[in-house]
Amino acid sequence: MNTITGTVSSICISPRRGTAKDVVAEARLIADWGIENDAHAGNWHRQISLLPRAAISDFNQKGAGVQPGAFGENLIIDGIDDLKTLSTGQRLEIGECLLEITQIGKKCHSHCDIFKRMGECIMPREGIFARVLRGGVIREGDRVMITDYEPLTAAVITLSDRGAAGLREDLSGALLRERLSAEGYRIVEYLLLPDDEERLKGELIRLADEVGVNLIITTGGTGFAPRDVTPEATMAVATRNAPGIAEAIRAESMKITPRAMLSRAVSVIRNRTLIVNLPGSRKAVGECLDVCLSQLEHGLNILLCRDGECGPS
Repeated sequence: MNTITGTVSSICISPRRGTAKDVVAEARLIADWGIENDAHAGNWHRQISLLPRAAISDFNQKGAGVQPGAFGENLIIDGIDDLKTLSTGQRLEIGECLLEITQIGKKCHSHCDIFKRMGECIMPREGIFARVLRGGVIREGDRVMITDYEPLTAAVITLSDRGAAGLREDLSGALLRERLSAEGYRIVEYLLLPDDEERLKGELIRLADEVGVNLIITTGGTGFAPRDVTPEATMAVATRNAPGIAEAIRAESMKITPRAMLSRAVSVIRNRTLIVNLPGSRKAVGECLDVCLSQLEHGLNILLCRDGECGPS
């Protein structure tokens, strides 16, 4: 991957959330925390927010008249005009500091004053978020270099009423975490949930949109029982279909047992996250992973624009 470079145009901080930030000439970044004396610092994934200067300039040409920090952004970057095309896991070197991109864009839960005045706000669509891997001091004019990627991230969700009630050990979820880790994925979350469609939808949306997980694999809830609602929840949150993975799993599983035709598992994409349903039994999970796991990294690299296949054909 070619190195992408830009510069820090402005550094903005505020001691209180929900307010515009003030411009400072330099700031101290603290590893696993964020910017010293900034309200958004903390032990979470959105420690620092970034906006491209070009997006702010374009917005001001519409008459917005906003100043640096108006959107609550910490860093304004010059020379990288489309930050949202970057991917979670990429790293940014700024001076002596190192950041990791953790989220692209942000859902707007309550419209800010800028939105109420202009009818739009650029932060939800143009902003990106990062956590601090290596701290230090950054200053206006520091060079920003985007160079490499962290390992792909994954989350495992087991759907089982009995498991969630503590009546059954989750052997399938354990196998998934073991196999994904061995394949090089960084497991960021593991959930054991009852067969509840609304709750599963909420967790899938949260993991994809807020945590920015690259791959979510579910196990359980894919059969004909009335409580088997995993495919319905998965399809409900999809932005695009990716049926080939589920089709390939069913085709290969039919060679093992004809009951594979009864699986209703699906595979979909939600924005930049791939979601794959697997059956509930440990044996079936292992067999399904044998079919698909070696191909998922390539698909994710295309989805995340990591291998140069995102440009126009």
